[in-house]
Amino acid sequence: MTGTGVATVGNCRIAYRRAGTSGPPVVLCHGAGIDDATVSWRHTIDALAEDYQVYGIDWPEYGNSTGSVSHTLETYVDVLEGFLETLPYERVSLAGISMGGGATLGYALRHPDRVEQLALVDSYGLGGRLPSALPWKLLGQIPGITEFGKIACSVSSESVRMVLDSLVADASELPEPFVEDVRTKLMEPGSIQAFKQFQRNELSFNGRVATNFVDDLESLTVPTLLVHGRDDPLVPVEWSIRAAKRLPDAELDLVGNCGHWTPRERPKRFNQSLREWLPDHRHTPQIQYPKGQIPGLTRASD
Repeated sequence: MTGTGVATVGNCRIAYRRAGTSGPPVVLCHGAGIDDATVSWRHTIDALAEDYQVYGIDWPEYGNSTGSVSHTLETYVDVLEGFLETLPYERVSLAGISMGGGATLGYALRHPDRVEQLALVDSYGLGGRLPSALPWKLLGQIPGITEFGKIACSVSSESVRMVLDSLVADASELPEPFVEDVRTKLMEPGSIQAFKQFQRNELSFNGRVATNFVDDLESLTVPTLLVHGRDDPLVPVEWSIRAAKRLPDAELDLVGNCGHWTPRERPKRFNQSLREWLPDHRHTPQIQYPKGQIPGLTRASD
């Protein structure tokens, strides 16, 4: 059973996809840019639904979520904290990609007792410099250029693949449904505004980033899986390699022939890795709900 829901967090209405009726809870957090729960987690939500209760959230001003916030990593940690407080679980497992990885890590550092297991995918927040993000920062300073580029890039599947070529290992190999998901986001009015503000708040012209949790990693006792595409052109793979050495309880999975969007570039490989890492649903206490009374499940969808 799959559906969608909305949770009120402060002045935000946080939309999310929901799947699965039993098993341990897993919350998925997408990244920045042209993204939302569907774009990054389309295949993962379905792959986990049989054995887990899955929530894929949209950050404020992404997807179907609304609300005016300061788009910083710290704010996203606060939003995630507020969202998790609306769920009926003492502990959850978290998975986040890119910016979403930084947010889940920030939450786990703040509330380690509330996190069962953590998965960081091509994660932000694991280093102090992000040189490959500088071109995005520069483009964002030119009035109107981002909006113009967004429209131009959405003209055709070929133009979308040109954009994705700076994020993935091989844009020519991407399946058409992934390309169409990104194209749909590019065509949505205002779909890049939150990312522009995040760039302004988190990135600098010398490549330095505002959020870096490296010095806190040794204190994190939450079991952590780090998944990273070996050919990630945006977030250095060295970040995850270093983090795996510093975290007390970590497992590192480097995915070959894969760039920054691991759950969509190598969905079967990624989903298998995540399922093997998550708590065994057969031995984890479950909260059961009568049919039609699942928290947050507001309507069924295909």
